[in-house]
Amino acid sequence: MASIVTIGAIIFILVNLIYFFKDKHFKYSYFSTTLFYKLFFVLFSIMIAFAVLYYVLSFENPMLRVSSPSGKPVEHSFLNYLYYSGVTILSVGYGDYIPTGHIRFFALLEAAIGLLLPTAYFMKVLESKGKEDRKNNK
Repeated sequence: MASIVTIGAIIFILVNLIYFFKDKHFKYSYFSTTLFYKLFFVLFSIMIAFAVLYYVLSFENPMLRVSSPSGKPVEHSFLNYLYYSGVTILSVGYGDYIPTGHIRFFALLEAAIGLLLPTAYFMKVLESKGKEDRKNNK
């Protein structure tokens, strides 16, 4: 039963995403599919790059600890560092992993990029739409 509901939920999400990207009803929308894809792939690439950085830096000393009273080191696997990188760049911050050592600085840098980069992209969309509106009004 759970697998049927899971498949149904995934199909529902995909249908809604396809509808969102294909719908041309709002012709004055500020949404740019090209910039969206560009932002997605840039953020995804940066997330992977930071995960590699965290993974390499933690070969000698554990750099992530579990957020619990024991504070045990997180298992040294690339998937754990990829998860941490994704949570950091998206500013989710579940708090299940705590950075230690040198990666604290890089985690702050990644979080700043995750916050500022989408803002810059949205400002670019608004700027280009404003130029287009001024051009059409002349």
